[in-house]
Amino acid sequence: MHKFEDLKIWKKAIDVAEKSYRLTADFPNDEKYNLTSQIRKSAVSIPSNIAEGAGRNTNGEFKQFLGIANGSSFELITQLFLSERLNLLQKEIAQPVIKEIVEVCKMNYSLQKSIS
Repeated sequence: MHKFEDLKIWKKAIDVAEKSYRLTADFPNDEKYNLTSQIRKSAVSIPSNIAEGAGRNTNGEFKQFLGIANGSSFELITQLFLSERLNLLQKEIAQPVIKEIVEVCKMNYSLQKSIS
């Protein structure tokens, strides 16, 4: 069992989730139950799965939840790219967050390797 609050990856993932909420705050109301909701769910899923995995009994279980978090990261990147294409987000706003998500993915891969 790991103390998830001390993990750098979890802290970075929480930052990404917060930024994702702020990015979608000005999305049109007709996107409230569509893309806004999907972005927020994906963003919250990343640190949530890291935390849940950290609380599991074995490193194998932890690694499994890190894999789920990584999948959510790729979902979020896709949703932000789509938001750009739909002109809901400007590229200058979305790209720094996408870069942070990629950083979380790299941290995730490194953490997975270290617990193998």
